[in-house]
Amino acid sequence: MDWTETYRPSTLSEVRGNDKARDALKEWADTWESHREAVVLHGSPGVGKTSAAHALAADKGWPTIELNASDARTKDVIERVAGEAAKSGTLSQGGSGRRVVIMDEADNIHGNADRGGARAVTSLVKEADQPMLLIANEFYEMSKGLRNACQDIEFRDVGKRSIVPVLRDICRKEGIEFEDAALDQIADMNNGDLRGAIKDLQALTEGRDSIVESDVVTGERDTTQGIFEYLDVVIKEGDAETALKSSYDVDETPDDLINWIEDNVPKDFEGAELARAYDALARADQWLGRVRATQNYSFWKYAGDNMTAGVAAARGSQKGGWTRYGPPSYWSKLGRSKGTRKTRDYIAREIATMNGVSISTARREIMPFLATMTHHCKNRELTVAMAAAYDLDAGHVSFTTGSGEDTNKVQSIVEDAQQLREEDAVEASGGAFAGGRAGQSSGGEESTDDESAVEEPDADEQAALTDVSEEEEASETAADDADDGQTGLSDFM
Repeated sequence: MDWTETYRPSTLSEVRGNDKARDALKEWADTWESHREAVVLHGSPGVGKTSAAHALAADKGWPTIELNASDARTKDVIERVAGEAAKSGTLSQGGSGRRVVIMDEADNIHGNADRGGARAVTSLVKEADQPMLLIANEFYEMSKGLRNACQDIEFRDVGKRSIVPVLRDICRKEGIEFEDAALDQIADMNNGDLRGAIKDLQALTEGRDSIVESDVVTGERDTTQGIFEYLDVVIKEGDAETALKSSYDVDETPDDLINWIEDNVPKDFEGAELARAYDALARADQWLGRVRATQNYSFWKYAGDNMTAGVAAARGSQKGGWTRYGPPSYWSKLGRSKGTRKTRDYIAREIATMNGVSISTARREIMPFLATMTHHCKNRELTVAMAAAYDLDAGHVSFTTGSGEDTNKVQSIVEDAQQLREEDAVEASGGAFAGGRAGQSSGGEESTDDESAVEEPDADEQAALTDVSEEEEASETAADDADDGQTGLSDFM
C-alpha cells in the first residue's frame, strides 16, 4: 500500500505545512454561498494541494466529482461530466445538498490540444451552481480568463520542520525505529516536497524495522553531473565514448545541451577542430529538427551522439587550464527568465486558442509575424486590433512589440483595445482581428440588417495582417536602429 494514500489527511486540520493556505481554503468553502466563485489551489508538486481539496470535501460532507489530466478534457467531456455536476445539486447527498467538482492539473488544459477545453472550463466556473476547486502546479500557465474567474490560494513548499513530524508519526504507526538524523536527511533530500519525503521513507524502510542516517546517505538519489563539469569532459579531456556516457548524467534536454556546447566550444577549439565540431553540431541540430517535425523522440539518440561524441572526436588534443564557461547567449535573447517565458507562453496560448492551432505553431510561426508587423507599435491600428483579439495587457503588448509597457503609447493602445473588445461583445460578431466585427451574426451567417456597417471583406483584412509593405519594412528597420533597449519578442525570433 502506498503510504502517501494510507496517511493522506482525512480532515483539513491534518494538513501540514500550509496553515495559511489551509485556513484560506476553509474560509472559501464556509463563505461560498456569498461569493459563489471557484478557487484554484496552486503550488509545487507534492505540497498537499490535492490532499487539502479532499480533506475539505470530507469536512464539509460534500461528495466529489473529479476530472484529472488522465481524462479526455475536451469541451464536450467537460460540459457533460463536470458541467452537469457543477450546475445541479442534490438534496440526497451531503448535509447542505452540495457537491464539489475537483479538477486536477488545471494548468494543462490548453486551447487546441484540448479542443475547446480551456474555454469550456472558464465558462463553467462562471456559471457553476456548485463549488468548483481547480488544482494547478503553475498558476500562470492557466489562461488569463480562467485565472480572473477564480479565487486563488497558493500552497508553498513544505518546510523541513513540518515534514519531519509527519515522517516521525508514520514511523511510529508502522513500528519502525528511527534516528532523528535519518528523518532530517530525508526532509533535506526532498526540499519542500512532503509527498516525495513519504515515498522515500517507504522505499528506504521496505522490509526493515529501523532506519539510521547511513541508510539515507547510501540510499540517496543519484545526483546529476553539473553542466560545467560536463563541458570540461566534452570540450577539454574526454574521448568520444566518455563524452557520450557522461551526457547521460547531465540534467539537460538535448535541445538545451546543444546550446551549451555550441556557445562554449569556440572558447577552447580553433581552426580545423572547431570546423569539425560545428559540423557535428549541425548534424545534431538536423536530428533535433526531425524530432520537432515528427514528435519521434527516439531521434534524440542520434542528436546526442553527434553533439557529445562527435564534438569530443573533433578535438585535436586534450585542452589544459581553466576556461570560463557560461550559459548560452541565445538564452538571454530567448527570455530565459521564468517571468519572460510565462509572458511568451501566455501570448502563444491565446493565439493558439483563437486561431485553432497548436501552441508550438503559434509560438514559432505566428508570433514572429506579429512582432514584425507591430514593431514598436508603428502600425497603431494593427497593434490595437492584435491586443483586442488576444486580450493582451500592457506587458504582453510590450513583449510583442518591443516597446516599454509603461509608456503612454502602450497604455493608450491597451485602453483602445479594451474598448474594441467591448464593442465586439455588443455586436456579438466573434471576429478575430478587426475583420468581421460588423455584418456577422453570432452564428457566423451574414447579416443584412445593416449593410452599411460592413467595412471590408475578411479576406482583405487578413491580407493586411500578413503582407508588410516595403515602405513599412523600411520604417521598421529605422525603428530598429533607434531601439529603446526594451527586450521583446522580436529580439529573439
